[in-house]
Amino acid sequence: MPSASPPAPRRSPDPGAARPSGLAGWCARVSRSRPFEAAIVVLIMANAAVLGVETYPDLGVARPVLHWLELSFRAAFVAEIAVRVLAYGRRPQDFLRHGWNVFDLVVIAAIFLPGLHGDSALLRVVRVARVLRLVRFSPGLRTIVAALWRSLPGVGGFLALAMVTLYVYGMAGWLIFGRAYPEQYGDIGRSLLTLFVLLSLETLPDLVEQGLALSPWTLVYYVSYVIITVNLLLNILIAVIVNSMEEARRLEMTERLAPGYDADGDGVPDEVDRIALTQRLDDLRAVIAELERELRIDRDDPPSRHRSAERTDAR
Repeated sequence: MPSASPPAPRRSPDPGAARPSGLAGWCARVSRSRPFEAAIVVLIMANAAVLGVETYPDLGVARPVLHWLELSFRAAFVAEIAVRVLAYGRRPQDFLRHGWNVFDLVVIAAIFLPGLHGDSALLRVVRVARVLRLVRFSPGLRTIVAALWRSLPGVGGFLALAMVTLYVYGMAGWLIFGRAYPEQYGDIGRSLLTLFVLLSLETLPDLVEQGLALSPWTLVYYVSYVIITVNLLLNILIAVIVNSMEEARRLEMTERLAPGYDADGDGVPDEVDRIALTQRLDDLRAVIAELERELRIDRDDPPSRHRSAERTDAR
């Protein structure tokens, strides 16, 4: 699964270290530039629009145009991957160290598999997967994906608990309503399906009405099911996902504060930028203090005293 790490190659934390030159340096600058990312986002959105247009029947003369647009998209995406790989210079294997780079490479390369041609359903799935690449260009979406990935262990435990709860209530529903309502509770499969649909609470009034016609005690069954599954379990699931999202956000902030991270893409890590900015501010304060001493300005005196002193000098 893709990680939330930025896919662009990072420069060395040492500002004096050797930087890539020639083709690799040009590709590195292009791959980190905002216009390049904006162009790729526009291409992905245009590709999605073309896929949507192809769903309409009787396209007529527009179909060859759409076919050539698809070929253009393939060429553009291949060129994008080539630029990103060449940006790593003599270590192109480092391109595969980032999850989003691997995801992009798989999505773009899958279109060239021998069995994918014509208008097959699998080919359309691969083409639709390109739209998912929009996630990598949005930090917020990357955080959400990372949070979902980190929440999988907790979600797995939740699903196990939910399955046990549904099975217990499914067996109880079969014992209580199996003979009276075989369409909803005739066997364990129908019972589980009925309870799964009940999670939306849309069928609750009808089921409660059927249960009350059988016995008033059936209300306990449905009330306890709603409280335990719909309210308690779903709230636990939301809590697991929200907690994972907070962890993913803190992890991303930690990576941004790590040495060597370059958010502005100027080739200098942000930590070095902060140090240089601090030094410049100190130099500026020293220059201002020197000017104040030369002009004999006492910052502790009020402005009126300065004006009176100026009048006296003028006289």
